[in-house]
Amino acid sequence: MLDMEKLEKLAKDCGFTCCGEMTVDTLEFLPEVRDMCEHNTCGMWNKSWACPPACGTLEEMRDRVKRYTRGILVQTVGQMEDSFDFEVMQETAVAQNENFQKMWDALEKDYPDLLAMGTGGCTKCKKCTYPDAPCRFPNRMCPSMEGAGLVVNAVCTKNGMKYNHGPNTICYTACFLLE
Repeated sequence: MLDMEKLEKLAKDCGFTCCGEMTVDTLEFLPEVRDMCEHNTCGMWNKSWACPPACGTLEEMRDRVKRYTRGILVQTVGQMEDSFDFEVMQETAVAQNENFQKMWDALEKDYPDLLAMGTGGCTKCKKCTYPDAPCRFPNRMCPSMEGAGLVVNAVCTKNGMKYNHGPNTICYTACFLLE
């Protein structure tokens, strides 16, 4: 059983705006999401170990999560001046990645076999070694939730967590599977 009070405090200490419990049976790995990845809107398709197709097939992702039943969702929410406030969008994305790494470091002590799914592509290295050499940090490489084939809004909704935090907000979401 997860100690959600302790995990929520840790999430706040790491800088997250929100944290909530997630059940793994709410994770639906969809080919439609992978199809969006393949259209390469973010420019990372086939360029990183943490992104499709290198991060594994949908079936491989399903197999990876089978041993878990619970986890946590974590979010960093930014307040924008208007819907075109790209500066706040970028600042919030950077904060989300920093918060995520801090939380991962802290969680590894109690959950050495955790499975992390982040926000956006991997940013650990300036240039990924894919496909020419193995990942430099295979124990710290994780796919984004979308790269894994998940609709983040649906995962949040199914687990009782807000995804839309109101007008002129930006929300970045990641998760850790802990059992």
